[in-house]
Amino acid sequence: MRRNISLRSVGTGMTVLFILSGFAGSSSLAYPPAVGIVSPATSCISCHADNGPWQDEGKLIIDLLDKASMESLKQPDGSFLIETARGERRTVLTVIGWVKGDEAPPEKNGWLYVDLATIETDALSKFAAGWAVNLPLGCRVVGDSLAGYEGISITSAAMTVEPGDDAADAEVVLQVMLTKGEPTKGNPNEGMFANYFERIVVLKVRE
Repeated sequence: MRRNISLRSVGTGMTVLFILSGFAGSSSLAYPPAVGIVSPATSCISCHADNGPWQDEGKLIIDLLDKASMESLKQPDGSFLIETARGERRTVLTVIGWVKGDEAPPEKNGWLYVDLATIETDALSKFAAGWAVNLPLGCRVVGDSLAGYEGISITSAAMTVEPGDDAADAEVVLQVMLTKGEPTKGNPNEGMFANYFERIVVLKVRE
């Protein structure tokens, strides 16, 4: 059985409600990302323009850290590996940032972990089937502090995953948008500048 864990179930005393925002309507006007949730869109740029000044990958920070050890989960090929035993929870930090330059830094970072095979399904979570997850998407104001990222405009958010009985090794896409301004309802390309990036995240069940 597929299941989604709430933040309450991993001990923070909160319940994830943001994923339901915008679901009452039929159009993809929600933000944070509506990819595959309120529309069949497969990426953020299905709705938003990739028109911002943050295009230099040399200044871009996208990292996944093991929360317990604070070690990066980045692999030699540029992907990330989240490995955990079946029924065992593992918490990672999604770190998104921009090294300061002549351009104004982003104001908000949006992100979404999505298994593209789930886009046409009715499930609210578009994470890999069989994997419980508490925070697969979000939008956060830049300005978090984290050791090792001093002087860099970043956001940092924790995500806990747990492979269930029916979970298998899988691959999800981490979709990231660096943004400034606010999108206009009904016209997400108006009022906001953004740049879009993707990273591959491999999920592995350790038996």
